[in-house]
Amino acid sequence: MKAIVCTAYGPITNLRWQDVETQPLTPGQVRVTVHAAGVNFADALKVQGKHQVKVQLPWTPGAEVAGVVAELGAQVRQLHVGDRVLGVPDDRAGGYAEAMTLDSERVLPVSAELSMQELASLPAAHGTALYSLRQRARLMSGEWVLVLGAAGGVGLAAVQVAAALGARVIACASTPNKRELALLNGAAHAIDYTSADWRKDVLAITGASGVQVVFDPVGADAFDEAIRTVGWGGRYLVIGFAGQRIPELKVNHPLVKGYDVIGVRYDVWRDRFWPEARANLLQILAWCADGRMRPVVSRVEPMHNAVEALAAIANRQVTGKLVLVAPASAPAIHSADHTPDERPTT
Repeated sequence: MKAIVCTAYGPITNLRWQDVETQPLTPGQVRVTVHAAGVNFADALKVQGKHQVKVQLPWTPGAEVAGVVAELGAQVRQLHVGDRVLGVPDDRAGGYAEAMTLDSERVLPVSAELSMQELASLPAAHGTALYSLRQRARLMSGEWVLVLGAAGGVGLAAVQVAAALGARVIACASTPNKRELALLNGAAHAIDYTSADWRKDVLAITGASGVQVVFDPVGADAFDEAIRTVGWGGRYLVIGFAGQRIPELKVNHPLVKGYDVIGVRYDVWRDRFWPEARANLLQILAWCADGRMRPVVSRVEPMHNAVEALAAIANRQVTGKLVLVAPASAPAIHSADHTPDERPTT
């Protein structure tokens, strides 16, 4: 079979679509024919050797896939050949391939509410969002949540998840189209966080009390203003640094205002506490089934175009999710909230 392979840390352009050996199944494993694989910022960082996790090479990116069960290990009873499934590998990854092997407990059977492309876009972004807001921030219904980068993959997922949890969401994005996308997906307000003194808009919306939770996958200059919007007893969620600069915090500020700064490492928690992470994903699938949310897939590329896809993610040129499809899969998008890919940065 063919897969995208990283043989040495370095530029994304070093990746190759090449033949790889198919490994035999152990008794507890499942082989899945991959129809779609989600693309994430962490994949680009790992390929370049810039991520906290240094993967064992050669390595195939891809931490979320949707497909069909092709083969079962001898001890697998809960799945059947032909089942439509969502696969969530650990840091060994492997999703950018025509097929992949997973431990059976990391494979979730799914119904037909969502397309394969939509399913493949869920685990990383929505999984991060729900873990951040439920387990880390302990978000309560009615609280104000400020989401930075609200039109990106994880940002838009956070808008949807926060709204599903009953929060009031203020979405921050750089263009009118992106702000409109956030409003269509559950935000109560949307503001331009590239404008001067945008935090004053947040304080005006919240009645000068500030927000209870900030969801920040951006860092950089956005952090400098967003940290000043946190109200008494609030929680600032550090998700990542898509804006490239890692900001610094004067620790007297959380002391005076009594708020928490909380780091979020979803991948580590997911792999250490998989039963709880699995329950979160089942909750997300249930919300999708009852119409409370639907992932936004704005761009689909063939699997062999992984270099271009990862570069687009790394350069913040994608709204919603970008998904790769295997050669035999149709590249149709079935998201009700589809919005074409936009080139300006988030």
